[in-house]
Amino acid sequence: MRVRIIVDSTADLAPELQGQVEIVPLTVSFGTEEYIDGVTITHEEFYNKLIESDVLPTTSQASPAAFEKVFEEVAAAEDSAVVITVASQLSGTCQSARIAAEDYDNIYVVDSGSVTLGAGILAEYALRCACSGMEAAQIAALLEKKKEDVCLIAMLDTLEYLKKGGRISAAVAFAGGLLNIKPVVNVKDGVINMLGKARGSRQGNNLLAQEIGKTGGIDFDMPILLGYSGLSDALLKKYITDSAPLWEGNVDSLRYTSIGSVVGTHAGPGAIAAAFFHK
Repeated sequence: MRVRIIVDSTADLAPELQGQVEIVPLTVSFGTEEYIDGVTITHEEFYNKLIESDVLPTTSQASPAAFEKVFEEVAAAEDSAVVITVASQLSGTCQSARIAAEDYDNIYVVDSGSVTLGAGILAEYALRCACSGMEAAQIAALLEKKKEDVCLIAMLDTLEYLKKGGRISAAVAFAGGLLNIKPVVNVKDGVINMLGKARGSRQGNNLLAQEIGKTGGIDFDMPILLGYSGLSDALLKKYITDSAPLWEGNVDSLRYTSIGSVVGTHAGPGAIAAAFFHK
């Protein structure tokens, strides 16, 4: 009997790990056009549509039935599973997973308290635990503790998509655009917090590095993952260069991936993010 690691499609993992987990997709809609996240629309296709569309897309949580389908396969194989979901404060997807898991004794649901890269590195740690021979119940209990150490910090390139989503006023977004404001935020316990605002990418990169430094230090023995939203990774590569002192001598290379549609809907293209476990 093997331990399977299951995530929802809001989790973004390092590319080499994506085939090692099972993914329950959410739904993305552009008006009347509905897509299954990561199945009938890729990240590239999503950002092309996001840039071209005048209407902000909407996302729908994964249903209990979507989880039930995967859980039935787990049970049929006589396997066990650990399910890692987007923070319950951000989506009803976690509740859907818990409802579906009620009829199974060998499936454990963990609310990541995070999203995108934050949930991704928690899933990567779960994979390490499974490979070491730990049982599903042990892994789930350990993740409940280790998720408190997960840090997800991001810098947005524009306030426009927060405005479209009704998160800020049009006046604030307009002023931010004139001043070239780059907001730096984190996600902790499912809550998005504003850490600071910088003018321009260079100052924003410096602020992002400063906020990472304030977390108490990076645990380089645990998974680290960077990410970007949009069609180009150029801004992320610039950030990696600007923040070199954070990583030099501690990692051979920094892995990164594209951020998916659910977070991309509100962050917009041009965001960069870092997820890691603090010491």
